[in-house]
This record gives sequence, structure tokens and C-alpha cells, in this order.
Amino acid sequence: MLLWFNNLAALDFEALMAVYKEGNELNGSLQYPNDSPVRQKCLAEQDFEDYLRQIFFCQEGAAYCVFSENGTYISAVRIEPFEDGYLLSALETKPDCRRRGYGKRLIESIILECTEKRKLPIYSHVKNKNIASINLHLECGFRVYKDSARYLDGSVRTDSKTLIYEK
Repeated sequence: MLLWFNNLAALDFEALMAVYKEGNELNGSLQYPNDSPVRQKCLAEQDFEDYLRQIFFCQEGAAYCVFSENGTYISAVRIEPFEDGYLLSALETKPDCRRRGYGKRLIESIILECTEKRKLPIYSHVKNKNIASINLHLECGFRVYKDSARYLDGSVRTDSKTLIYEK
């Protein structure tokens, strides 16, 4: 089931952090190398929550989309206004649920919703090394749009591609 959240209060933040567990552990170790692994993860989760509260949900039209099954958050992605359409970012699926089609169902549900509301195109930035995510986007009808990614803050990264869905 696809769930849309337009504010942090409606989101089950603890359930969302279970989806992003690996990413938070990695980010915490990179950003807080002198802290214990437990503290690193806690600090990364706090940074995540601060970003959602102070930046992400302050944008008109921003939403967190979550694929849920039996009340459990399985896969999640942020969607926000970008250029002439929307941008998907931070696509993640719980590690123990990967390779079961949840990410694909999440993206396809978002495409359907955006198509019905005539809110296209949809962009997505994916790291060049993330072949699984690139292939997932291509399976869902995206195509490579640029061999770089221009982020919302204006920065450009050449280690990522911009993919687009325009149908």
C-alpha cells in the first residue's frame, strides 16, 4: 500500500528509520567518526529528522512516499518539486526486503499517482555505481537524461546520473 506524508508529524519516524538503517549507520560513521557506532547512528538519525523538519517538509509539494505492507514500512522515497516536474530522492528498501519488487511497486505507484494528477516529468538522481537502482528506474520506464546530477542546492555531481520519466 502506498502512503503519502506531507508532514513529519504524520510519519512514523521510527518505522522510517528502520528502512534507512544501513544508510544512517554509514552516514553516522562518516560524519561522526570519533563516536561509538550506536551514537553515530543516533546522530545520523537526528540529522535526518532535522533535515525533514527544517528543510524538506517546508517546501510546498514535498512528500514522503512509503510502501507499507501489514503496517510495516518496507520501502521509502522523498518526492519534491524540481525544475518542471518532481524529483525522487533517497529511495531505499529495508535490507531484508530487497529483491522482492517493493522498490518497483513504490516507483510505479508514484508514477501512476503523478500521471493521474498530470505532474510529470519525474526526475531521479542515482549514483553511477548503484547499478541496481539504475536498472530499477529503467525497468519502471525512466531513461538516462544527463550523466550528472544537479541537486536542489545548485551543486552538480558527476558521480551520479539524472534519470527522467516523461510519459
